[in-house]
Amino acid sequence: MTSHSTSRPILVSSCLAGVPCRYDARSRPDAEIVRAVTEGRAIPACAEQLGGLPTPRPTAEIAHGDGEDVLNGRARVISIEGEDFTDEFIAGAAAVTQLVREHEITEAVLQAKSPSCGCGAIYDGTHSGEVVEGDGVLAAMLKREGIRVIPVRGARQEQN
Repeated sequence: MTSHSTSRPILVSSCLAGVPCRYDARSRPDAEIVRAVTEGRAIPACAEQLGGLPTPRPTAEIAHGDGEDVLNGRARVISIEGEDFTDEFIAGAAAVTQLVREHEITEAVLQAKSPSCGCGAIYDGTHSGEVVEGDGVLAAMLKREGIRVIPVRGARQEQN
């Protein structure tokens, strides 16, 4: 996870804390993150659920850009079935950002490659499995708030 020197909790993707909230109704538990949540050092949140999307749900990717482009109205979050989930992704990111403000969180550990949580790398928007540089919608919004965003690395990095 990360070294955390203050008493403030960190934000973590709910799926990394063992919550079955991913598009496929599964989780990607990370033992260190699960322990941090159990010990009260981390707060889990799922922007996609908080934005009103069901679980399970169709996979979604950012088309024609990244999370910053979505926030600026230049890109959309589109499901593999062609549904536009942009409004839900923005609403969920805003809800998580409010949680971050309320708890004075300064750091987030997020699921890699996700159209919400991806940090530095996301899927390319074509549902081909190709990865491109960029942030998900939540990661972009948190960075705007000055939050340090860290992607989970390793074998768990699969499509959100």
